[in-house]
Amino acid sequence: MRDDREAGRFEIEENGLVVFAAYRRRGDVVALTHVEAAPALRGTGAADRLMRAVSERARAEGFKIVPYCGYAAAWLRRHGEFADVCG
Repeated sequence: MRDDREAGRFEIEENGLVVFAAYRRRGDVVALTHVEAAPALRGTGAADRLMRAVSERARAEGFKIVPYCGYAAAWLRRHGEFADVCG
């Protein structure tokens, strides 16, 4: 997973296409504002893989995720194993 701090988004590329999570960072809090997959990646689990990578990075780097995006909020509710990274 790539963290494009200048653009404010986490990205993964699959089959030459991008799925990303836009964010705003303040200190140790990352507010996820939008998750989007290229149309050809929708329904393939790409956004799920991205959210898992973001959550694992949050755990490893010690930041908290605050989901403002409906998809990100629903994903975090369904994956209680990452409750420790929710801020």
